[in-house]
Amino acid sequence: MKKFLDENFLLSTETAKRLYHEYAKQMPIVDYHNHLPPDEVAADKRFDNITRVWLNGDHYKWRAMRTNGVNESFITGDKPDFEKFEAWAKTVPYTMRNPLYHWTHLELQRYFNVTDVLNEQSAPKIYEQCTALLQTPGYTVKGLLEKMNVRLICTTDDPVDNLQYHQQIAQQGWSVKVLPAFRPDKAMNVDDVATFNNYLTGLEKAADISISTYNDYLAALKKRHDYFAVNNCAVSDHGLEEIYAEDYTSTEVAGIFAKIRSGGALTLEENRKFKSAMLVTFAEWDCERGWVQQYHLGALRNNNTRMLKQLGPDTGWDSIGDFSQAKALAKFLNRLDTNNKLAKTIIYNLNPADNELLATMIGNFNDGSVAGKVQFGSAWWFLDQKDGMIKQLNALSNMGLLSRFVGMITDSRSFLSFPRHEYFRRIVCNLYGDEIENGELPNDIDWIGKTIQDICFNNARQYFNWQQLEVKQSINAKTI
Repeated sequence: MKKFLDENFLLSTETAKRLYHEYAKQMPIVDYHNHLPPDEVAADKRFDNITRVWLNGDHYKWRAMRTNGVNESFITGDKPDFEKFEAWAKTVPYTMRNPLYHWTHLELQRYFNVTDVLNEQSAPKIYEQCTALLQTPGYTVKGLLEKMNVRLICTTDDPVDNLQYHQQIAQQGWSVKVLPAFRPDKAMNVDDVATFNNYLTGLEKAADISISTYNDYLAALKKRHDYFAVNNCAVSDHGLEEIYAEDYTSTEVAGIFAKIRSGGALTLEENRKFKSAMLVTFAEWDCERGWVQQYHLGALRNNNTRMLKQLGPDTGWDSIGDFSQAKALAKFLNRLDTNNKLAKTIIYNLNPADNELLATMIGNFNDGSVAGKVQFGSAWWFLDQKDGMIKQLNALSNMGLLSRFVGMITDSRSFLSFPRHEYFRRIVCNLYGDEIENGELPNDIDWIGKTIQDICFNNARQYFNWQQLEVKQSINAKTI
């Protein structure tokens, strides 16, 4: 019987162990999509205790606690920090076979060298040990990122953000790069006209442009897009239920915008035409700048309206949606490709039923100009667990080139989430190791080891043009 979470966790063969320990383990981390707060990085924040860094903002854990019958006061409420931690510790044994069980103990091991299993009995000791370490050198925000060998992160930033904290971080000369990502979801969401018009007030201030017409609106957004580029942004991102690809004319969209500014409610057709126009506009700007654009598709958000009103969005009330993705996505990508305006693109799906759909869709627009120009993004959100990762990797392997994959992201709000990269890497090494030992792949450790290193780090570095990121030579990593 193997020991729980030992050094060969998830590695079932000797070849898998070799691939992980000699090739994957030491590779640096590029995390090109997360929701980390840049102000806390700029301030190099030190957390008062393990609850503050581990449970605050983590809606994965919140959902599990609610399912386990924990009162909201111990989750997002005003209970003391230790009592919140204790409530989580009591929940952990019930999360077995949920990825939270693995992530919880990986995070305790990698950051705090805690090898005890977390439960109600061990909670006081683990709380005290972790909290004490958080007060020592090397356990500020920057120290936590350095501990995981992180070289670069991209945060998620609204067009109206002033990026002052990214500027401060850049001026600090820190070895880890922290770059913004342009996320214009609010700038095209016209489901609620009043909310959208309020947003435009902030956009006017940020761009220093009065917005009366559609052309004013585009000018303000383009100014912000340019501002992000000046601040070293090279990535955009969209969180959408589905791609919008309706036919429209500029005159139609200008009329729709005028209706919005006058406070008129839009028809469903007008709503979709406006969103379609904005997606194309943003994509064309990204292409002009040479950015990488990302599309996170398929989340059905804010399903519990009672709790949405009480706690706000992004607090754990979202689920997988069953939207029809293929036709509109093909139409959208084809329009950009036909006009030679298709940037490097990463597409993520939240519904596993769409794995093969996306794995084949990307092949329609990989034109040989760039290796892996259109990517099937890593297993995301509800799918970034063992089963979800394996299914995504197998779909990509069967219908594309896994060797050109740009790898894992955390998509997280937690500074303790980076062992998810390790989790992913172990799964990748195990897949290759099994097939080598089964005779399905040749026993070419050097080539397959290089392929794994590419998936872990090198492909992303090249794809995003972050060639300046250094990779230190390792005794066992001759092929880096």
